[in-house]
Amino acid sequence: MIEGLKSTELANKVGGRFKLTALIQKRLAELMQGSRPLIEDVEGKTQLEIVVQEILEDKIAIDYEASGIDKPGEE
Repeated sequence: MIEGLKSTELANKVGGRFKLTALIQKRLAELMQGSRPLIEDVEGKTQLEIVVQEILEDKIAIDYEASGIDKPGEE
């Protein structure tokens, strides 16, 4: 699962490695504060693996409008 971080698929999905890092960091903080995972089958997965899977399954994404960040392709 962590191997997915080495590919460009995740970074391209959110618009770059910086945006990906920010999204992962924010979601990890939410999970550590008690938020429930948005995916099924979290047994034996680390929080980082859960976040990566949530991104891959389009369960979480950057709210470009609220954040003021340019959406990929609109820069």
